[in-house]
Amino acid sequence: MKAALTWVIACLIVAGPAWGGNVPAWRGDAGNAQHIAKAPAAGQALAKFHWQMPVDLAPRVHRKPQGEILIHYASPMITAKNTVLVPVKTTANGAFEIDAVKGATGSKVWKQTTDYLLPPYDWLPPLPAHLTKQNRLYFAGAGGTVYFRDTPDSKTGNSGQLAFFGISNYQQNKRVYNQNVMIDTPITADEQGNIYFGFVVLGSTPLGLKSGIARMDSSGNGIWISAGDAANDQEISQVAMNCAPAISADGSTIYITVSDSASGYLVGLDSTTLAPKYRARLLDPVDKQVAGISDDSSAAPTIGPDGQVFYGVLESSPHNCRGWMLQFSPDLATEGTPGSFGWDDTVSIVPRGDTRPGTVHDYYLMSKYNNYIDCDNGDGHNEIAILNPRKTQQDHYSSATVMKEVETILDPHQVSGEPQGAVYEWCINTAVVDRDNKSVIANAEDGYTYRWDLTTNTFSEMLNLNQPIGEAYTPTLIGPDGTIYAINDATLYAIGN
Repeated sequence: MKAALTWVIACLIVAGPAWGGNVPAWRGDAGNAQHIAKAPAAGQALAKFHWQMPVDLAPRVHRKPQGEILIHYASPMITAKNTVLVPVKTTANGAFEIDAVKGATGSKVWKQTTDYLLPPYDWLPPLPAHLTKQNRLYFAGAGGTVYFRDTPDSKTGNSGQLAFFGISNYQQNKRVYNQNVMIDTPITADEQGNIYFGFVVLGSTPLGLKSGIARMDSSGNGIWISAGDAANDQEISQVAMNCAPAISADGSTIYITVSDSASGYLVGLDSTTLAPKYRARLLDPVDKQVAGISDDSSAAPTIGPDGQVFYGVLESSPHNCRGWMLQFSPDLATEGTPGSFGWDDTVSIVPRGDTRPGTVHDYYLMSKYNNYIDCDNGDGHNEIAILNPRKTQQDHYSSATVMKEVETILDPHQVSGEPQGAVYEWCINTAVVDRDNKSVIANAEDGYTYRWDLTTNTFSEMLNLNQPIGEAYTPTLIGPDGTIYAINDATLYAIGN
């Protein structure tokens, strides 16, 4: 590992321009429509709490030595003027609101509730919400509808309710749609402000809706395609729960996963018409049997700077419940080397190399790398990893050839009562890349948030948030003023100097 570390230091220091960039708003899942989790500014130090607030007013804590919260929490969104838009769960069974607070102080600006109804679930899913480039906030409502709120930095703003199948159709049959249609993925917007999301249909509706993917513009004009038609396979019955749509950098293709509730396809759809363009059957790279797609996962596609598509699945052959991070060409026709973890992970992009216009982009992936002690032969050596998707090595846990580990690092805290070397899991589904500080901010079930310095492969900073608690996976992000945000134990922490 020493040689790899020396190599990554050289790349990250010499290729300094790759860490630059503008300061956009944080729009939602993993920051933008490609899900690269790029920080909009240099992160502040992990020194103290600026403020904190609950993201769940009634968390359900399951019994375990340190407790366990099997709930997915949505990513906050942050405007260019540093207003933080926080989805908040307000009841045990999932009523929601959006709280807008000032990023500098955490003081309330406004609050708006929603009548959003959750689809059937195992681990409770988040409120779908997204902030567009045009500074319009969208968040899910009942019956497959979407609410919007303009000028989110102000106490008041233009607002309304839209439906991809027509708001008048919804208003004429509210009860039917509320009972039978639910948005079941995060919302993603393209650069023009069109939004995309998956929805589930549980029963008959006047318009004959089927579970699928919707597109809607800012005026409420919408189209949709069923999951079965998107995959050209009528055994496919739903969009993968919590799978945020990803959009190619040129805006032409929407990537999302569809399933039969157990296995399925990664599909590419035309962003204007939702016509099917590409599809790839999701397979375990070892035995070539269908890979698992779990509704407990919050994995979403990540689009690399070269257009490569990365998506995490569960294994069909023994792999310590780590799953795989599958890799595909932009047209999904060619499968690349997989990563050795992925079932519930959305990888982040760590740049390296020359990023001038016209050059070939080169980059690494940052991935969670847990090795669960309670599954197969897992030893509890839970890591996070920097992976090179173009280089290979022998997998430690199977016969597969996998992406090369450039750097890995263990959680530093032993789990009480577990065998020696068993450390706490990393509770992230996407981790923010602090390019200016050449580091990653990651959250763990030991109750700490860490700065992983990629030039030294050490935790250069850490801050204790709360007591250890097991939980479903949460994001880390950075605001335009460098404030670091982490969710742990149902609480959003604003951290900095």
